Amino acid sequence: MSILTLSEYILLAALAIYALASVRIATRKTIGMGLVGLAGLSIAVATILILVNNLYQIAYCKDIALALVLLGPVGTIAFARVLRGDN
Repeated sequence: MSILTLSEYILLAALAIYALASVRIATRKTIGMGLVGLAGLSIAVATILILVNNLYQIAYCKDIALALVLLGPVGTIAFARVLRGDN
């Protein structure tokens, strides 16, 4: 096992912990903390999918990660505009 593969596995473990922390942040009572937690969770999951693509050569993981990275902020902005009351 090369040092690069070992470091990717360590990064996967750290991202899993970060994803759990993001879920905990998202379950707070305020809407702002929920948005922050979900944004962090989408970044963690997208990075995990890119690492899975690099480790196991699963091609569709990169496409799903790209969709998460692009649609995550769009959903956050749309939800914030709905809460603010803009039409």
